[in-house]
Amino acid sequence: MEIQLLLTYLAAITLLTMTPGADTMITIRNSARGGWQDGFVTSIGICSGLFLHATVSALGISVILLQSAYAFTLLKLAGAAYLIWLGGASLLALLKGQGAFSVPDTAVQTFSARRSLREGFLSNALNPKTALFYMAFLPQFINPEGSALMQSLFLAALHFLIAMIWQSLLAAGVNKARHLLQRPRFSQVFNGLAGSVLVFLGFKLATSE
Repeated sequence: MEIQLLLTYLAAITLLTMTPGADTMITIRNSARGGWQDGFVTSIGICSGLFLHATVSALGISVILLQSAYAFTLLKLAGAAYLIWLGGASLLALLKGQGAFSVPDTAVQTFSARRSLREGFLSNALNPKTALFYMAFLPQFINPEGSALMQSLFLAALHFLIAMIWQSLLAAGVNKARHLLQRPRFSQVFNGLAGSVLVFLGFKLATSE
């Protein structure tokens, strides 16, 4: 993979990881429930599910490559459109003044590694949005001449590292940053920056050869 394309992937996946969604919310909830350990193990479960989606995506990409180069191009354009849609949603939330984060006021409970791992993995593995995202997004960075499976797993590994770092920091800072995360101004700035960059990356990918 070319360095510029790799950097684009890292930028996009970092923003998408930091954009509040189901993974962010369950990490925050479990961190508030059982402390940093609960959030960290939950994150391991969540990020482990990425390899499942990457494998399924690679199998689908391989079939498409065998059938039609035109279909592969359409799939790449769908991924670019998805980035633009996500960015637009963040910008729309900014215009509506909606907050990006929500920290539950939950009493700390007993930590269970098995429970946290199970909740995190199932939350990600059974999320159809994550499956569709990988199917639409990963083809942007797959070289048709190489192994779709190996490339997909490599990209998933990068996503795993980035997501683990972000969610671990999020888990550690939930209690300390409780009031900051709920400030409307903080959420608005985050939505504006993330939305603008996602839209830019979407257009860039759509117009790249």
